Amino acid sequence: MMQIIKHDIGIDFIGKRKTWAIVSFCLIATSFVLLLTKGLNFGIDFTGGAVIQVQFQETSNTGQVREWLSDKGIDFSVIQRIGNETENEFQLKLKGEAKNLQKLSNDVEAAFTAAVGAGKFEIRKVDVVGPAAGKALRSSSFWAGLYALIGILIYIMIRFDFRYSPGAIVALVHDSILILGVFVLTQHEFSLQIVAALLTIIGYSINDTIIVYDRIRETVDANPKRELEKNINISINSTLGRTLVTSVTTLLAVAALWSFGGGIIRDFAEALFIGVVVGTYSSVFVASPVFLTMARRQERLDMEHKLA
Repeated sequence: MMQIIKHDIGIDFIGKRKTWAIVSFCLIATSFVLLLTKGLNFGIDFTGGAVIQVQFQETSNTGQVREWLSDKGIDFSVIQRIGNETENEFQLKLKGEAKNLQKLSNDVEAAFTAAVGAGKFEIRKVDVVGPAAGKALRSSSFWAGLYALIGILIYIMIRFDFRYSPGAIVALVHDSILILGVFVLTQHEFSLQIVAALLTIIGYSINDTIIVYDRIRETVDANPKRELEKNINISINSTLGRTLVTSVTTLLAVAALWSFGGGIIRDFAEALFIGVVVGTYSSVFVASPVFLTMARRQERLDMEHKLA
């Protein structure tokens, strides 16, 4: 079978672990500062508002729709085209107070009537999310992520042993924080779609980490007297081709979603793209070095126990 990257390429990943630890620390610290000072741009899924789907008979674009709403003083969050340009269909996400949410549809209809005329557009769907429901969704999203991490922690402890679990969890938290940092920096809307993307990324990243961990365990069992750093380097190098091929093919699929999926799915695809990149990075430069640290710590404890 053709190898994209030779198994014995010999890159010293573990030897550079301190450099990459500094890089990861700086990125995470920056993300935390952004989260605390700027904050996420929560969508109406979490803050409350209305989602309105409208179709026009004549050709229009998001700039025109935005202008028509702005002229009437309607506070919109996001305007996204649905389908191709010939369908002239848009999804509007509008912010509003709880008592005014039901009135938003009438205001939008009045704005479009004034702009294009009655009968030249159709309000196809209206979904309303109250602030209380948005708060409940924020809480549910947080607990969903936390339960996922706890479940993965338990799985890794059963599948391997306790020395491997911290590395896997640190890598997943690392990935999640960096993705949140990017969304704070860009101020793209943080919605339920992004939460779904985060949970998807957690699954993707842990799968990549488990592949590396499996090879580390096999290599250590086969060569118990060899230096642990060398065993880990050999393991990472031997799985590098598989890791890169998997990541690149996944990125190509995500790029296709971003390019051709339309505005509604674009933020989801963007989160997946970032997640695949940082997930691949963390499997090599975060999870493996943390495992090494835990293994060294256990060796010291075992030695102290023997000497006691």
